[in-house]
Amino acid sequence: MSSAPAIAVHDLVKVFPRRGQDPLRAVDGVGFTVAPGAIFGLLGPNGAGKTTTLRILTTLARPTSGRVSILGYDVVTAALDVRRRISVVIQETAVELFLSPRDNLLTFARFHGIAGAEAARRADRVIELFGLGEHLGQKVQDLSGGFRRRVQVAKILMVETPVVFLDEFSTGMDPILKRAVMDLLRAEAKRGRTIVLTTQILSEAEELCDDILIINHGREVARGDLHSLKLLSQGVYEVALTFDRVPDGLEAEMTARGALRVHVSGNTVELALKEDEQQVLALVSELAKRGRVLRVELGGASLEDVFVELTRPALPTPPATGTRG
Repeated sequence: MSSAPAIAVHDLVKVFPRRGQDPLRAVDGVGFTVAPGAIFGLLGPNGAGKTTTLRILTTLARPTSGRVSILGYDVVTAALDVRRRISVVIQETAVELFLSPRDNLLTFARFHGIAGAEAARRADRVIELFGLGEHLGQKVQDLSGGFRRRVQVAKILMVETPVVFLDEFSTGMDPILKRAVMDLLRAEAKRGRTIVLTTQILSEAEELCDDILIINHGREVARGDLHSLKLLSQGVYEVALTFDRVPDGLEAEMTARGALRVHVSGNTVELALKEDEQQVLALVSELAKRGRVLRVELGGASLEDVFVELTRPALPTPPATGTRG
C-alpha cells in the first residue's frame, strides 16, 4: 500500500461573508492527512465546520485559502480528476428523486464507467443487502427519509472508487441494517478504500474509526486514534447505577454537580464525571444510601466523554471581587 496520504489538507480556511456582521470563519486553519485504507472520523458539534470541510474535500465548495488534495489531485485545480476517484453521500444530495431505487443505482454506476450485466449484478446485490426490493416500483421522492438514505449509501457499493465520503451515513437505518453497513465499511477499508465519515452517533466512530479528528468552531481540538483521545480524558469515569427506584431529583442534582453527562433510562442512571477516583467511589457510596442499588458499573472514559469534555462551552469566568483603591 502506498505510503503517500490518500487525503492531505493543509491550513484549510473557509470564510463566509455575512451582511451587516463580521465574516464567519466556518473552517479556521484545519490540517490533517488520511492514510490509504483508513476509516477516518471527522467529529464535532453542530456548527463546528464538519460539513463545510466535507464539501470542500468533495469539490462542492471552494476554500478561501489552504490546500486540499485527494490522491495527489488538487480539489480546486483538478476537481474533475478528484470526482472520478471519490464517492460521496452528503445529506442534502446523492439521490435522483424522480428515478426508482434501481435506476438510481444503475445511473450512478454508469457515471463511473460501469454498465450492462456487471452494473445489474451489483444492483441486485445491494438491493437485497439494503432491503430495497419492495420499493423498486416507486420513485425515490415517494420513499421515507430512511429509505432514501438507504439508496444514497447503497450507491457506494456500486462502484470501486478509492475514496468514500459519508455524512451521517446511518440516518434512518434500523439497528440490524446499520450493523450490516458498518461491517461492509470495515470490509471495504480492508480492501484498501479510504473512508471519511461524520457522525453524531459517537459509538459508531468508536467502533469504526482508525483515526479521529475532533473540531469545534472550525478549529482542531483533538486528533488521534481512540486510545490517544481517551488519554486526553484521564480522570473521567463512567458510572452506571441501577436502582429499584431512581431517587427523586437525582438527575438535576448530578447536573448541578458538574457531571459531563447524565442519562436516566428506566431505573438506571448513567453518569460521566471528571473527578478523582476516591471522589467517584465516595459518590457511589453516598448514592447507595439514597435507595436500593441493584447494580453498579464503573469504567473509564468513552469517546462520548472525550467529545463532551473537549467541545462543551467554557464556563464563564466569575467576576472579580474586592474593593477598588
